[in-house]
Amino acid sequence: MALTAISLDIGTKRIGVAVASLITRFPRPLTTLTNDEDIVASIRQVIETEDAGIVVAGLPRGLDGQETAQTSYAREFVAKLQADISLPFFFQDEALTSVRAEQELKARGGSYERSAIDALAAVYILEDYLEEAARTL
Repeated sequence: MALTAISLDIGTKRIGVAVASLITRFPRPLTTLTNDEDIVASIRQVIETEDAGIVVAGLPRGLDGQETAQTSYAREFVAKLQADISLPFFFQDEALTSVRAEQELKARGGSYERSAIDALAAVYILEDYLEEAARTL
């Protein structure tokens, strides 16, 4: 039984990826993938390498909680993954995760790339999912 989860911060150019043990529940940034024609295979490779049992995808919404074009894109992207990867997929509201990630990286000082924001946003998505899941147990 796979005891890890990965999360995806889905963007049209890049996808931030984080991973966490479902036992210790401490997410960490893993990588940022280029969203290209090989993205499904790349995500499948991450799932296999990390022995993931679930995938949590960030679900973007507008500031008032409304569905946006990016929400539709994320839903369609996950549907494409589900057609190829037979794992449970869950959506997690990703409100302001990229903003939080960028603020944290700025506070740390030094330089960083956009890909670091995406991977850290994926950490926040997974962290939020794990906290909500723990409250429902």
